[in-house]
Amino acid sequence: MPEVAAQQDRLKRFLSDEYGLNENHISALRILKRSIDARQRTIFVNLKVRVYIDEQPTDDAYQHTDYPDVSQRPQVIVVGAGPGGLFAALRLIELGLRPIVLERGKDVHERKKDLAAISRTQQVDGESNYCFGEGGAGAYSDGKLYTRSKKRGNTEKILNVFCQHGASTAILADAHPHIGTDRLPQVIENMRHTIINSGGEVHFQTRMTRLIVAGDRVVGCEAAGQEFLGPVILATGHSARDVYRYLASARIEMEAKGIAVGVRLEHPSALIDQIQYHRREGRGRWLPAAEYAFVTQVDGRGVYSFCMCPGGFVIPAATGPEQIVVNGMSPASRGTQWSNSGMVVEIRPEDLGAAADSPLRMLAFQEQLERDCWQQGNRQQTAPAQRMADFVNGRLSADLPRSSYAPGLIASPLHFWLPRPVASRLQQGFRQFGRQAHGFLTNEAVMIAVETRTSSPVRIVRDNATLQHVRLQGLFPCGEGAGYAGGIVSAGVDGERCAEMCAEYLKA
Repeated sequence: MPEVAAQQDRLKRFLSDEYGLNENHISALRILKRSIDARQRTIFVNLKVRVYIDEQPTDDAYQHTDYPDVSQRPQVIVVGAGPGGLFAALRLIELGLRPIVLERGKDVHERKKDLAAISRTQQVDGESNYCFGEGGAGAYSDGKLYTRSKKRGNTEKILNVFCQHGASTAILADAHPHIGTDRLPQVIENMRHTIINSGGEVHFQTRMTRLIVAGDRVVGCEAAGQEFLGPVILATGHSARDVYRYLASARIEMEAKGIAVGVRLEHPSALIDQIQYHRREGRGRWLPAAEYAFVTQVDGRGVYSFCMCPGGFVIPAATGPEQIVVNGMSPASRGTQWSNSGMVVEIRPEDLGAAADSPLRMLAFQEQLERDCWQQGNRQQTAPAQRMADFVNGRLSADLPRSSYAPGLIASPLHFWLPRPVASRLQQGFRQFGRQAHGFLTNEAVMIAVETRTSSPVRIVRDNATLQHVRLQGLFPCGEGAGYAGGIVSAGVDGERCAEMCAEYLKA
């Protein structure tokens, strides 16, 4: 029962009764795995628990990683201080190499001031925003750590490193681990301190402008007017459009990659709790804010929920002028009165026509959609929005519900101006999701446009065995921005793999 799982004294009593233990001899409990089964009206919390009898745990709940002094070791340039870059840097230190991290944005604390200014001034700093800066797009957009990419590498290692740098050890147990937007920045800062204390370097407001190429090798890069020499792990994140354009102009092999675009869908969190927990009182006292996941196929393309944020906020995630982009985040408590998720439609390169053969064609599609949204939103960060049932029925919303989106909403006929393949598939998908979860399709929910940054619109082509670029040795395209990850944990895993392959490259 949820109330037993949430209270250690009740849990001790339950274990004592269930297994014939003397409760007075249970000196400590450690929860190893935790998940919630809410498929039926009776809700179960599934726990795997380690019980300590007349003893205390003698070790931490997480596995430590040792970081040696690498101040005199060969250096590797890491471009980007998102999860791919940070985990690449930490793994390089483990392997005895010195990371030089170049980040175009500001550190997490200075960055926070620029984020707050977006709602106040309706202006976006092109180098310091929800996508650019220390920690990357995940630092201030939720900190969810769930991934399905377990075949790519050691996801448990990533979670343990987070714990070593200040994250709650609950992330090691939870089925859908989450650090929280309010706590992740301090964890990221601690990771930076580890890099610096081990002899590495971290440079902020240092945007890479070009790679230094000698023959068929990358031997460094130029950033902020300086040259940094060494092999390059390129972990720029999915919104570094200037980097993609530079690579295209330098004829460095890339290819267009499928993306997904749509909206942020925001419901009252109490309504989602009632729907998902199948009871009028919703989550009650002992359950967390409810999550959901929906997926279907409409006319041969996926329609699905993405980055679900229970008890969260919708945020402005543009990275430049004449753009509106929305994303979602949740604090650690997941305690706001709203829950949101991306609701997106799969777009493939071939959907844009056979003539559009540029590797940047998906990027151009993203940009045009964001510009259209900005024009609909009064050419500010005020976001176009429509009630959910009105959208499905092709009606303009006469008014809009209260929303967590701080820059404000403006009623707009999303069903009319969104690209037809996107709008029609969302309409059909919402009808199906409403049949699966009674009450989900409602005018209490509001759609906020436009969600476009679900993943990179390009893939920087690399060799599967060495993780180096297919033509340029010493260049390791890394993480979500290079098209090889989808979220914090998978980007961290890819960062570690690139660091390992870089170490092998330097040995050769």
